[in-house]
Amino acid sequence: MIEVTQNTTVGEAHRKTKYAKILLIDDNALDNFVNKKLIEMNNFAAGTDSFESAQAALDYLKNEKLEELPDIIFLDIMMPGMDGFQFLDAFELLDETIHKKCKIIMLSTSDSFKDLNRANKNRFVHKFLNKPLNEQVLGAINI
Repeated sequence: MIEVTQNTTVGEAHRKTKYAKILLIDDNALDNFVNKKLIEMNNFAAGTDSFESAQAALDYLKNEKLEELPDIIFLDIMMPGMDGFQFLDAFELLDETIHKKCKIIMLSTSDSFKDLNRANKNRFVHKFLNKPLNEQVLGAINI
């Protein structure tokens, strides 16, 4: 009988996952929970953080060490307070090292061509995906 252990070092975890860290920004806690589990189950990232507020996510990005910043940010559009596009405007004011490290994917239920065009014109948005996030979509992401 072969025994499989789950003890892995951080380095091993990074080799087995596509990305080191993901950040989820969505005001829906259930969406964040489901997306985090999906990311974990598919070994998409070694770590996942989530925020239900775009402003809280910005504060996190401003204060996090460069090596701890996420590789990918999944950003919802429609959120109370600061929406996804307002987040992008504020993100533009952050340090260039953050811009280079963090790639943004908009993940939304919006079916508006206006939102899609606006997202596609933003230099920080690498992809615009419709919810829900799924295994096939994760597999196709290569940033």
